[in-house]
Amino acid sequence: MRSGSSLGRRALVAAATILIGLPCLLLATFRVAAVLREGETNAAAAPKTGRFVRAADVDLFVQEEGPADGPPVLFIHGTGAWSEIWRGTMHALAAQGYRAIAVDMPPFGYTSRPASPNYGDDAQARRILGALDALQLEQVTLVGHSFGARSTMQAVFLAPARVRALVLVDAALGLSAAPTAPGRPVRALLATSPVRNALVATTLTNPMFTARLLSGLVAEKSAVTPERVRMLQRPFVVENTTVRFGEWLRPFVTSTEGSLATRRDLYGTLRMPALVLWGARDSLTPLAQGRDLVGLIPGARWAELPRAGHIPAIEDPAGFDDALLRFLRDNVTQVTPHD
Repeated sequence: MRSGSSLGRRALVAAATILIGLPCLLLATFRVAAVLREGETNAAAAPKTGRFVRAADVDLFVQEEGPADGPPVLFIHGTGAWSEIWRGTMHALAAQGYRAIAVDMPPFGYTSRPASPNYGDDAQARRILGALDALQLEQVTLVGHSFGARSTMQAVFLAPARVRALVLVDAALGLSAAPTAPGRPVRALLATSPVRNALVATTLTNPMFTARLLSGLVAEKSAVTPERVRMLQRPFVVENTTVRFGEWLRPFVTSTEGSLATRRDLYGTLRMPALVLWGARDSLTPLAQGRDLVGLIPGARWAELPRAGHIPAIEDPAGFDDALLRFLRDNVTQVTPHD
């Protein structure tokens, strides 16, 4: 009996070791791979199609298309993306005489890492406003997508006079329900930087997962092309990308703090022309959230794209660009199309 009991205990220990050891080995493998991959500076890795401007506390990477004197339209991307995701829409606007500008909001893309890893709504909004100062833009149309819409709205409420018109795309604003804090185990994991960074390296900055993560956001799976997946992976070579994502992820997941952008009562004070544009098949920010939002903003226009999910600009680019251009023609200075 003792011998059998001893063998049983050994078997349990061996099984437990395997169950714990294999995931740890996997996490460590991907973390090491991230360290080896992330060897380039922001400036060296950034594409030559853009430039850096000083915006608040960061060197913000900016890409532009269209005439310098065209009405400026500034695009703010969502979580995990960077300015290049707007390329098709930028090209469409530029052809119609608009100055299309897209920025990389940290920690994503090529923008520099802030000295203090603050990625809250207020800090991000001040970077957006800093970009307007650096680009010498008195007034712009702001286009904010997904969680990027929170920093967009914070900028609007901080400096409404600088916003000629507003476009919110599948905006993840947290207006419909009070935020809930995660459980203690999740908070403990994310508070431990080696564990947090290993988790990020295994998922968010792991090139093997990019297509899967993108596929989970879109309803139109044809948008998940090899070229688009490679585009999203391009900034993964920037030094400390995984660490930066980890610094952003912890408060993103664990914080329940609000901001001006999360106050429902403020949306009724908006006076600029506004478009709320939504993918009808969005499962992350369902259609009901868009309809709720358009009801909060006085005079806001509603546009619904039946085929699209959470990223309409790449799922139904023709429908997205058409809705955006019609809104701009109706509400922003008329321009002459460029060849």
